[in-house]
Amino acid sequence: MKPIDLSNMRVIDLSQNWDVNTPSFATYEGPTVKWIKRPAFEKVGGQFISSTLHVGTHLDAPLHFITNGQDIGSIPLDKLVGPGVVVDLEAMGIGDYEIYTSHHFEEWERKTGIHIEPGDIVVVHTGYHKYYQSNWYGKCEPNEIRYFNMHPGPTHEFVDWTLKRQISWFAIDASSMDHPMNTVLRIVRSDLAAKCAKKLGKPLEEIWPEDDLQLMHYQLFPHGVFHVENAGGMIDEVLDMRLWIGCFPFKFNMGEAAFCRLVAFVEK
Repeated sequence: MKPIDLSNMRVIDLSQNWDVNTPSFATYEGPTVKWIKRPAFEKVGGQFISSTLHVGTHLDAPLHFITNGQDIGSIPLDKLVGPGVVVDLEAMGIGDYEIYTSHHFEEWERKTGIHIEPGDIVVVHTGYHKYYQSNWYGKCEPNEIRYFNMHPGPTHEFVDWTLKRQISWFAIDASSMDHPMNTVLRIVRSDLAAKCAKKLGKPLEEIWPEDDLQLMHYQLFPHGVFHVENAGGMIDEVLDMRLWIGCFPFKFNMGEAAFCRLVAFVEK
């Protein structure tokens, strides 16, 4: 893909809002925000925040799952900015609890005529960003249970395909690239796990055996294929497109994850 001329580009924000009400993932603490200085008294405003990192739009580094793995501050910008595609899985009718496979992505290539090239960044559009409680652009149907617990996800075959196709990294408009019932949510929401198994027609332990737990993390992060979670914002404006993607976390030395701004660069 040829270099881009930023003077002829719109910058499309694919990030979600971050504030005191932004929900965190299961077992992680959410944010607290408080004012510690006010212009009326200290002549300046100042805030203090505390939060775990897996809140809002954020980038997971390999260090999140690998001892001594690559940290946020060590990921070079030329890895975080580059050519990519936005794959619309929602248009394929993939819904609650369902599994997406490499065949869906290859069918997307045939349908759109866009080829996922080696080194591409792949943004996955499930449509579940609309269920995020503070989705700030387009359709917003807040449903925290559905957003976190019911979005689609892959099985092991997708890991093999990702490595074969040499994808650089992913972003997704859901809480994880892993299926929610292949995470701690299978235990935390055992009631929903039973509904998922019923819909998929087999025990979850057969679909995702123990060795495949959070496979999009454990099995891809060692290869430097990480992902951004909780994307959204204006993502519906860039569906089925080849464009440039940029992820901008703060340069967090020894950080296992970081809040980030995810953007797409689109010709005017």
